[in-house]
Amino acid sequence: MSAVIIDGRRVAADIRTEVAQSVRDVGELAAPRLAVVLCGEDPASAIYVRNKGRVASELGIRFDLRRPPATSTCEDIVTLVHGLSDDPDVDAVLVQLPLPRQIDPERVIDAVAPEKDVDGFHPTNIGRLAEGRPGPVTPGTPAGCMELMRRYDVPISGRRAVVIGRSTIVGRPMALMLINADATVTVCHSKTVDLPSVCREADILIAAIGRPAMVDASYVKPGACVIDVGISSTDTGVTGDVDRASVEPVAGWLTPVPGGVGPMTIAMLMRNTVALARARRRLARV
Repeated sequence: MSAVIIDGRRVAADIRTEVAQSVRDVGELAAPRLAVVLCGEDPASAIYVRNKGRVASELGIRFDLRRPPATSTCEDIVTLVHGLSDDPDVDAVLVQLPLPRQIDPERVIDAVAPEKDVDGFHPTNIGRLAEGRPGPVTPGTPAGCMELMRRYDVPISGRRAVVIGRSTIVGRPMALMLINADATVTVCHSKTVDLPSVCREADILIAAIGRPAMVDASYVKPGACVIDVGISSTDTGVTGDVDRASVEPVAGWLTPVPGGVGPMTIAMLMRNTVALARARRRLARV
């Protein structure tokens, strides 16, 4: 056995093509507008935002970048976000994390209007996801994982899934999406006892912990779908949470790093932007 390698770059390219068509359909009066707030000097954030802007422009989405100074107070950023949320010409709002130390990220996320929350992180949107009736958008990275599994015909309903990691960005919403797709889900974390044996019960194993190559073959049930969300820079290059050389001969499906989940995040963000634009404009016509 050797795992089917899930090609995230190809799927992301397909989604971008679909989004470009949706932008043309939605933008009869004006193309969808995505406002991004980037505060601070984090180099990785700057690169990530630049990539978002490039893809948005390629797809015909208006990209509105706001760069308040790194010395901004929490009130400054909350006021800026409130203004973008109230702007009728803005369809989607994103606050790039991390923020400078003096700014409370929870207050800032709460300031984004739920109907413009392109990341899907607002408590209202997470609550709807937990209730099993999600709004127009869900958090991009776990939504991208679900899309990869769907497009590669990975069975989810009735299967056992294990999520390693309980972050509010990936682990928790990932577990909720799997539950909503009728999987039986276990969430593991740093206090989980005998983690490898728990993981070996999984038909679907999601690794989202940020520890390079921690998940080896001893964690994997033969034939399982292994989704590697982690990405770390090491002396040998970029690697994920999964030891590919060890796991690939055992798994049924596997996402590589790079080229697996990573390309999906921006593609799903663009799809979320169009979904919010559709929802807002439909309501405006009622």
